[in-house]
Amino acid sequence: MPTLVLLRHGQSQWNLENRFTGWWDVDLSEQGIGEARAAGNLMRDKGLDFDCCFTSVLTRAIRTLHLALHTMDRLWLPVTKDWRLNERHYGGLTGLNKKETAAKHGDDQVKIWRRSFDIPPPDLAAGSEFDLASDPRYRGIDIPKTESLKTTLARVLPYWESEIAPKLKAGENIVIAAHGNSLRAIVKHLFQVPDSEITEVEIPTGNPLLIDLDSTLHVRSARYLDPARAKPLPKT
Repeated sequence: MPTLVLLRHGQSQWNLENRFTGWWDVDLSEQGIGEARAAGNLMRDKGLDFDCCFTSVLTRAIRTLHLALHTMDRLWLPVTKDWRLNERHYGGLTGLNKKETAAKHGDDQVKIWRRSFDIPPPDLAAGSEFDLASDPRYRGIDIPKTESLKTTLARVLPYWESEIAPKLKAGENIVIAAHGNSLRAIVKHLFQVPDSEITEVEIPTGNPLLIDLDSTLHVRSARYLDPARAKPLPKT
């Protein structure tokens, strides 16, 4: 039966600074580097091995995967990078300090932007310093101006169905190193979490979520490898 590991990237520099990040490319903090290596140790000590790996096109996720694989002596594994595994685009909130944004707009409004299923933040303004239109990794892509969790789900799930699920159904073991919201989309799908409940699902940084699947990709069991840093999982 296939094994899937979901790994949220380690703490980024903007996580540390409490800023909205989204599609902006921010590197890992020193703590994040340590979390990525610790994730590799946890997977190695568990005796996990993989046939292939997936990640986004953002540095914090790519480096997390590479640091973990290096710790496992598995840097040679094939890795596929795709923008559809990127974090949710935070639109006009990108780069803003979360505490200062709450002070300006109110806690309730910021909670709606962050936690509602289908209400996105304001659009990223044209000409913003965080405009990615000239970034070569998105050449030919209709870059969103903002995203809700619902629209993030709408790009992640087709990629899951076309590229990842077939490999799992063929019996391959896979690790996906990505982001809080892109991984939340996969968790929503696998655990059949209702729209009204998925925003409460938290995925901790750098703590591998080990999911055992049956041949039809139904969840047989799931657990975080570091129980001390685990978050509650949806019921299967």
